[in-house]
Amino acid sequence: MSTTHITEEHLELDRVEQWRLFTLERAGYDAESAALLATSLEVDLHRAVSLLEQGCTVELALQILL
Repeated sequence: MSTTHITEEHLELDRVEQWRLFTLERAGYDAESAALLATSLEVDLHRAVSLLEQGCTVELALQILL
C-alpha cells in the first residue's frame, strides 16, 4: 500500500467523522458527546439522531448507543 493511498484513506475518514460530528451536533448532541459518537464508527448515525428526535436525553442516548 502506498503512502498516497494511506493518506487518502485518512483524509476520507476525517471527512466522514467531521460530517458525523456536524450531523450529531445539529441533532442536539453537545460537542463532547457528538465527538465521541462521531469517532465511534460502529454507532449507527441514524439511530443516534432518531433517539433524540424521539425524546431521549443525550445521556440516555449515549447509554443506549455505547
